[in-house]
Amino acid sequence: MVGDLNYVRGVRRAGSSYGRPVYKISEPVPLMGHAAFGVIDRGTNVVQVRPSTICQHNCVFCSVDAGPGSRFRASEFLVDVAWLSRWAIEVAKLKGGRVEVLLDGVGEPLTHPELPELVRLLKESGYVERVALETHGGGLTRELVERLGASGLDRINLSVDAVAKERAALLAGVEWYDPERILGLAEWILENTEIDVVLTPVVVPGYNEDEVSALVEWARRRGAGKKSGWPTGVLIQKYEVHKYGRKVPGVRPWTWGRFYAWLRKLEKETGYRLVVEPWEIGMERRPKVEPPYGVGERVRATVLGPGWHRGETLLVDSRGLRVMAARSAGSLSPGERVAAVVLSNEDNIYVVEVR
Repeated sequence: MVGDLNYVRGVRRAGSSYGRPVYKISEPVPLMGHAAFGVIDRGTNVVQVRPSTICQHNCVFCSVDAGPGSRFRASEFLVDVAWLSRWAIEVAKLKGGRVEVLLDGVGEPLTHPELPELVRLLKESGYVERVALETHGGGLTRELVERLGASGLDRINLSVDAVAKERAALLAGVEWYDPERILGLAEWILENTEIDVVLTPVVVPGYNEDEVSALVEWARRRGAGKKSGWPTGVLIQKYEVHKYGRKVPGVRPWTWGRFYAWLRKLEKETGYRLVVEPWEIGMERRPKVEPPYGVGERVRATVLGPGWHRGETLLVDSRGLRVMAARSAGSLSPGERVAAVVLSNEDNIYVVEVR
């Protein structure tokens, strides 16, 4: 049976990236329901907005297998920024306004060519108080920073994982990655713009523990985090292994207990705050958007096209409420109508099985 072809028209081929097709997502495809793109609400005043899955880095620890060396990805996605901003603003309204939008993703947000326009639309809505950007910084330039600043960007969470070039390039998985250039640009940002910078390195045991103290000292000297009123300018992330992520050879992730013990030790050594409570950096609990379908529920859906990972298909439910990742879909054509069972819906991220 043929489903709603209007939804299919909202997914069109827009080139390729590292040998994988890129699809542009636009109206009327719903932008909640998928982990790779759109809007994600995890029950706080921080709303994740994901405009692009493309990444030019190839981080050895990447939890989402992004970049040129991806083994699991079948497709990449870019989202129309006008449509994406409308969805983000509606979620902000439902959460009472005064939210922070974090532009992050399973790729590098800076790969979206219209990122400054997205920032402008969000800030001008009146419902988004702050917009922050999560980036590894490889694509940052002074010109782009000036455009982002003019659009209203408030903060850059900069994931630089080492100050030594060889170490940083090794972790980023690309030889051209230059932490000296990126940190130099970050210093310029702090001195010449209204944008704050907070460092968010990933600590990989055996690779960069000895580099983190230098990043802490950089943040201390430059006043990172001060414009946001934060007690720290460094938020260290723990290396984790995920199903579709990369495993660093020979490295076993620390337990959370060991990770926090290491952070406390580093705090004492540097005299710098590294462990903070969510409220100290502006986070608070907010009501979550209710999921329209429960686990185990059968839904009617229309096939949109190839999915993010190999063996997956992209679906939209018949009511146009959620986009979904379908497993065990077999050979299906765009526009085809199928029945699916919800396997999971945590944080309104839907994984279903076609049956």
